[in-house]
Amino acid sequence: MAVEAGLQWRAGKRVAVIGAGPGGVSAALALHKQGFDVRIFEKQPAPKPLGGAVLLSVPVLAVLRDYGVDLDNFGSFTVTEFRNNKNRLRSRLPFNQSVGKSFGIEGWHYGMLRANAFARMMELLPAGMLVANADFERYTQTTDGLSITFKDGKRIDADILVGADGIRSGVSRQAFGQPELFHVGLRVWLAWCDPIEGIPPQTGRIIHSHKYQASFFPMLHDGKPGYEWWIVEPCKENAPAPQDVGDYLGKILRHFPDPLPRLLQATNPRTQIFKWDIYNRPSLQRWSSGRVVCLGDAVHPVSPYAAYGMGMAIEDGYFLARALSGANLGDEQQISAAFHDFEEQRVAYVNHHVEFARKLGNVFHQLPYPLAKLRDWVFDHTGLLDRMIRRDYLADAEKMSLAMQELHQVGRHS
Repeated sequence: MAVEAGLQWRAGKRVAVIGAGPGGVSAALALHKQGFDVRIFEKQPAPKPLGGAVLLSVPVLAVLRDYGVDLDNFGSFTVTEFRNNKNRLRSRLPFNQSVGKSFGIEGWHYGMLRANAFARMMELLPAGMLVANADFERYTQTTDGLSITFKDGKRIDADILVGADGIRSGVSRQAFGQPELFHVGLRVWLAWCDPIEGIPPQTGRIIHSHKYQASFFPMLHDGKPGYEWWIVEPCKENAPAPQDVGDYLGKILRHFPDPLPRLLQATNPRTQIFKWDIYNRPSLQRWSSGRVVCLGDAVHPVSPYAAYGMGMAIEDGYFLARALSGANLGDEQQISAAFHDFEEQRVAYVNHHVEFARKLGNVFHQLPYPLAKLRDWVFDHTGLLDRMIRRDYLADAEKMSLAMQELHQVGRHS
């Protein structure tokens, strides 16, 4: 496979990234910034992120800012509340003031359209770095590098290979075996709409009935305000989709407080709602094998609770490049040490978030009714949910954020 003439491809610095999703693009931007020669190979004619809106956390925004993304009008700052479907407050996500001050970015969550966030990242790629219509088939490791073969028979030599090719990753399958994907028993309906009246500003709510979750957050798309909203429901694998999505979701939202029913009314079901069936895989303890390393959904697909899939993939790419900083990719020992450092920083952290997300999904959607009723009473009348969120979600994320000192901009606000 020919290498773009305008970009260098030097032995000891060659990084091949398979998959042009958020994780792959993040890794490419960060590694290019470190001085490596990078190519991203994408099987589609053009990369396209799946889903509607997304919440990105402050450390993810700090990473994107470091790449060169302008955070002005990038996302909508949000205060996150957990409520029951009678609108009773269960927990309000606290902000660690030290995190906000260190990064110079207020709060924790920012809402935006996934496509807009991804487009901002894509704009930063140098011309020629992305190679489209390149469908990965296999790799072969040698003593001084590796050879990558694509399904059209073309080949390229590289020093390391980054597998960022999604939940059914061909790179991950070759490196670690069959992924043993399993359906977690949940389906998510992701949606977005233009603004409506009567919603408290900068407020997002995660609301639970005994069986469903329905949530909304403010967001920006192309700098314009709007709302992202979604429904999480228990669902068996391969369950058929309803013929009339609007009617189906409307029946669920009848049991939820304003503004959720009105958000549905402001949404075009054909163009502004995306169905997502949730799959996970057993947690891996290693993400690397020789000169190959994987990240994002290729090694840790996530459930829609507490774990932030797009954000974690972006973080993965950043931490991988940081671990590889200054390494000679012609030296296997330096590669091994860098991959070990990357895994030490990310594997346990990510596995914890993925497993906690799955646990919350089971707690909120899989309990039989008598236990669900008891769960709701406990969450309504004790501080248990608040303590779980602080201990199992925020604590590690805040610790990671405060350790990212190279991205801190004390006193500056976006």
